[in-house]
Amino acid sequence: MTAPIYAIGDIHGQLEMLEQALDHIEADGGPDSQVVFLGDYIDRGPNSRGVIDRLITGRTEGRNWITVLGNHDRMFSWFLEDAPRHDPHMLIGYHWLHDRLGGIETLESYGVTIPEPARLEDVHAEALGAVPRTHVDFLQSLQAMHQTDDLVFVHAGIRPGISLEQQNENDLVWIRQPFHQHTGPHPKLIVHGHTPVDTAIHYGNRVNLDTGAGYGKPLTTAVFEGTSAWLLDSSGRHALTPEYSA
Repeated sequence: MTAPIYAIGDIHGQLEMLEQALDHIEADGGPDSQVVFLGDYIDRGPNSRGVIDRLITGRTEGRNWITVLGNHDRMFSWFLEDAPRHDPHMLIGYHWLHDRLGGIETLESYGVTIPEPARLEDVHAEALGAVPRTHVDFLQSLQAMHQTDDLVFVHAGIRPGISLEQQNENDLVWIRQPFHQHTGPHPKLIVHGHTPVDTAIHYGNRVNLDTGAGYGKPLTTAVFEGTSAWLLDSSGRHALTPEYSA
């Protein structure tokens, strides 16, 4: 019998939702359950610092937790370098501290507020003094992809037609249309987040678990045994069956 593996969609600073999801997992599979977090731990929600603290604590306790890199996590990590690094994938005019992206809320969770007007160098210096080194190390430790025999866990998706070993990190944390529009089979079932949907959807070749927690909507948890999938909540498992064929 295949051991279950649990996956949690984009958390976006929602610590209370994360704690509820972890309670549901422990009730279903026990404290030693393997859990894959699909990235975007920060931004938009009220307690990004608390979410990172919780994930660090779990890993320190020896929990079987795998933390995947999201595009928002990478933006934060790059902001905390000696000179803030901008992600060139973003639209012109956008940056991590743009009011639509959530970096402002993340810094507020560390006690850093941004006055009007403000210079980037001043905000950056204050952030470097406020964000613990353990959090910087955590962000730098995130892995772009996790695989099992049947599944690939990644934040955004993969580029179709390219082997899993040759995937580019930019695609793994940012891709949308080429991945979403591909209806054929992938090498394995892809479990991802990144693009909010109203409810988790199984597309046959991929499963999207981002249900908009960053905007105050529910955080989604799924269970996989091989390629069989269920959603998990306080009432237990609910079958997640393909709505499309790959």
